Amino acid sequence: MRAFVDLHLHIDGSISLENARQLASLQQIAIPDSEDALRSLLQVRDGCCDLNEFLGKFSFPCSLLQTKEALKKATETLLKELHAQQVSYAELRFAPQKHSDTLCQKQAIEAVLEGMAKGPIPSALILCCMRDKGNEEENLETLSLAKEFQGKGVVAIDLAGAEALYKTNEFGYIFEKARKENIPFTIHAGEADGPQSIWDAINFGATRIGHGIRAIEDPVLMEELAKRKIPLELCPTSNVCTGLYKDLRDYPLRAFLDKGIVVTINTDDMSVCGTTLSLEFEKLKEALQLTGEEIAVLQENAQKAAFSKE
Repeated sequence: MRAFVDLHLHIDGSISLENARQLASLQQIAIPDSEDALRSLLQVRDGCCDLNEFLGKFSFPCSLLQTKEALKKATETLLKELHAQQVSYAELRFAPQKHSDTLCQKQAIEAVLEGMAKGPIPSALILCCMRDKGNEEENLETLSLAKEFQGKGVVAIDLAGAEALYKTNEFGYIFEKARKENIPFTIHAGEADGPQSIWDAINFGATRIGHGIRAIEDPVLMEELAKRKIPLELCPTSNVCTGLYKDLRDYPLRAFLDKGIVVTINTDDMSVCGTTLSLEFEKLKEALQLTGEEIAVLQENAQKAAFSKE
């Protein structure tokens, strides 16, 4: 039995059917009786055209996560599901500014941390700032709260959202302050946008890169990632769902491994993508004929790349 480590896992993108029904019942929210109809609200369709369509699948689960009790329950349930899937440690992430119907950001964070405390496996929390216009105040509040809860369950911040619409280089104000506050950070980069997004994240001081798969388009960047040993949080099924790759047989994982780049395998959004971490490894093993040694390297990479070293 393997013990998996997932470093890139969005809470709102990983609400299972059972979890969704529990949350809806808790809040008396009407949802479809049909399993297929409910799944269509949570999981992206085959042939999804791009990241923007993919991101549209977050509106329904977010609507179930607007109270402290719901966030707490959802997080605890998610960790129980991960435990059943042989995950031994997870770094969960969410954007507290997206859960503000009745809560302030601090209350949302506290709720998730309470749910994590009840989970059966060790976990840590990454707070996502969001790519958008006019939300600088909200992003800086997220950063401030990351500092307040640093060492109390929160281990880093992130930048998530529509990467191609809101370029990474527009958000330097977040990471300049994060460096001054000694808050570690990862950045979604090199997913919907190209290698320059990854360069920008590196130049900001990111110690991990969320996705980063499009580094394959820039040989110089590949060399830089290998030299600096900056871990990439690869999410293979997610990259297929957003149309970056049509088939996992074309996924350039081995090119990264051969270069000596520190790559890790993660789920991103279990419900949106219809996956688990064990399934990710099974699919990669079949599609790319990964060896047991290569799988062991990937798992060791994830353990070493974790923000929490406890």
